[in-house]
Amino acid sequence: MQTTTLQDIAARLDTLTAAVLSNKTVLTIEEAAAYTGLTVSTIYKLTSTQQIPHSKPRGKMLYFDRAELDTWLLQRRIKTVDEIASAAADHVAKIQGGVK
Repeated sequence: MQTTTLQDIAARLDTLTAAVLSNKTVLTIEEAAAYTGLTVSTIYKLTSTQQIPHSKPRGKMLYFDRAELDTWLLQRRIKTVDEIASAAADHVAKIQGGVK
């Protein structure tokens, strides 16, 4: 017989929570915090300064669109070294092509 530890149960719960969140399009503040990896307190601070997209349909409860959170999380993308090198090579080629 196999013994289930608290760590095993917690890991399974995390897996189930992630599966449920991946199927929802509208999240509560607690779900948004779990989805983004931020604390509820941080989410509240970001909403109060209007730094994170959210909805307040009845003036009290906060809701978050998962697609908007994805866009927000992926803003200010940092280019890879290869992307920078390619852009630099393209720029140099364009300059040299215009000089001829």
